[in-house]
Amino acid sequence: MGSLQMSSGRADPPVSVVMPVHNALPYLDEAVESILSQSMPDFEFVIYDDGSADGSYERLQAWSKRDARIKLIRGKHNLGPGASSNEVVHHASAPLIARMDADDIAHRDRLRCQQEVFAANADAGIVASMCDTIDARGKLIRGPEIWRLTRTSWFTPFPHGSMMFRRSLYDSLGGYREECEFWEDLDFVLRASEKSKILVLPRALYSYRYSTTGTRLASKERRVEAAMDLRYRAMDRIGQNRGYDDLLSAGPVKDDERVDPRVFVSLGLLAAWSGGRRGLVGRFLKRSNLGLHKRTALAIACVLWIRVSPGTLRLFINSMSNLRNALVRPKPLSSEPFEWVSRKGKSAS
Repeated sequence: MGSLQMSSGRADPPVSVVMPVHNALPYLDEAVESILSQSMPDFEFVIYDDGSADGSYERLQAWSKRDARIKLIRGKHNLGPGASSNEVVHHASAPLIARMDADDIAHRDRLRCQQEVFAANADAGIVASMCDTIDARGKLIRGPEIWRLTRTSWFTPFPHGSMMFRRSLYDSLGGYREECEFWEDLDFVLRASEKSKILVLPRALYSYRYSTTGTRLASKERRVEAAMDLRYRAMDRIGQNRGYDDLLSAGPVKDDERVDPRVFVSLGLLAAWSGGRRGLVGRFLKRSNLGLHKRTALAIACVLWIRVSPGTLRLFINSMSNLRNALVRPKPLSSEPFEWVSRKGKSAS
């Protein structure tokens, strides 16, 4: 547990914005300012510094002295993404919790719009929004992928940082499961989909940033690879209408075991957008559980494309996304929340 640095200016805020921070200094000011500049000013801003060593905490101290809505907590040790997500919610006091990530940007009306959706929909447990995607310099890479809203999938069509959820739902789920490190948000949403509605505002109220400071690119390679392998094995279980709690109990693969080749497709795509890790092909060949099947062939093709020409791959991805957006019928109205149904939620209904 951290030590409380400053209390919020109000004892009973309607919304708690929660933001774990670990070495996020390059983009931290933009993230903090985007929350403090919200058109709905009545909230507390709970920030948990998860053992930063780049000056992030000192910068947050300066912000907390400027705005009494900030409640700053400092962790002595780095807990990691799952545990820090629980820790920051632990210090929140409002019935509605709005997640924020320290390298992203919340649009000015985000909190107001999400709170209004909750007020009109008592059966909603999560309200999220579509997002713009930006690069490390803040340049727009891609607009909202509306087509993802209409597809039943285990892949969430919105980023973790855009979510607002009821504290009562969080408590009923037991919070984030730390066994799902680096995909604790996906696990949380999938479990929530079995208990309540998930509504998504089809317009971009959030900007998601691809950068090398993201946890999956900035953390130790083997740790991330093992965690992502566990994610893919769990999602395969969902595709078979089965649970995956036993996989979580067994834990991720050992350091000397191979992982699903899709792990390197996922990490490679992150690197292609953010300019992150090098040596992708070498790690793919060393660590992947390859075989004579379609999954391996597709992974090889994608990893080589990422290595040879990431620019043309980005162009292809954006072109396909634009085409899919154009083909969506009927198109969700930007002013109306759209109910998204996960594959896990559909299987359970």
